[in-house]
Amino acid sequence: MGLEYDALRKLNDEECTPALEALFLSAQSQMWIFAVYEMIRTWRQRAKNIIKWSENGRLEAKLHALETDIGYQHFGRMIRAEEIKRVLADPSIVDRVRAGLRVIHIPFARIEAIRVSIAKHEVGGHKNSVALRPGYGRINQWCGSLDYELENGIYSMGYISRGDIADELRALDTNPPPTDEALEQFDTFMRGPPTGR
Repeated sequence: MGLEYDALRKLNDEECTPALEALFLSAQSQMWIFAVYEMIRTWRQRAKNIIKWSENGRLEAKLHALETDIGYQHFGRMIRAEEIKRVLADPSIVDRVRAGLRVIHIPFARIEAIRVSIAKHEVGGHKNSVALRPGYGRINQWCGSLDYELENGIYSMGYISRGDIADELRALDTNPPPTDEALEQFDTFMRGPPTGR
């Protein structure tokens, strides 16, 4: 936030884009978005696995596999085993994980869309497509965070910034899980109108 406010202050003082500050801010913002994306992607995969293993009765088998002696202490396996033990001791955790996946669905989809545009210069879900403005961010006039365009390859669907993402993540535990209808409407919006591709 400090870098963002500094860039905004310099933009206002000089009445032109502060190139060096904007380049550094862009690099930092992109790395932050990539890191957040990977953290949430990893959590979502582990959450989905817990749900799947719980539903198909495979939690005990997964626990046994993780606790099998492999000749040395593997701390990652130990952590995963402890997670499964907690779920076995309190199956209501699975319902909380399901609710958590619903709550993170919209923020994650927005992060994923901008991450694909920035990292791959493509439109999410459209392999070998070309993003409209990949990696380009404008300094937000209110907070200095870079605004990146959310788009589907033809249509602009608004903007998202690192600051927006941070605000959405800070609010996760205060939001009730969205309804099926809300999730469906959001997913339809993110796909955009048919493009004839």
